[in-house]
Amino acid sequence: MSEEAALKIACGLGAGMARKEEVCGAVTGGILVLGMRHGRGSKDDRSAQERTYAKTRELMDRFSEKYGTVICRKLLNGCELTTEEGQKYFKENDLLNKLCVPCVQSIVMILEDNL
Repeated sequence: MSEEAALKIACGLGAGMARKEEVCGAVTGGILVLGMRHGRGSKDDRSAQERTYAKTRELMDRFSEKYGTVICRKLLNGCELTTEEGQKYFKENDLLNKLCVPCVQSIVMILEDNL
């Protein structure tokens, strides 16, 4: 897959899905990677789906062990990204580099172990 295609596919995942602060975009991106590697296609039997579910649970559990949750709004500790004030707070406090980048790095490490 090209970098351009990957960026487009993942575009809506940021900030817990389009700033809705649901499941962390890094976690969701990791789940997409697991699906690409282990997922069930039209010619696969159910064992591929079960394997993907198990690996997805493992990824989510390991992330939660480190951060306490997979939910973006909890990770951000009250920073409301759907508001202008929250977005300003996010930028002024460099939460992208202090929180989001480490979350992505953690997912990459988990995937390296998992794949």
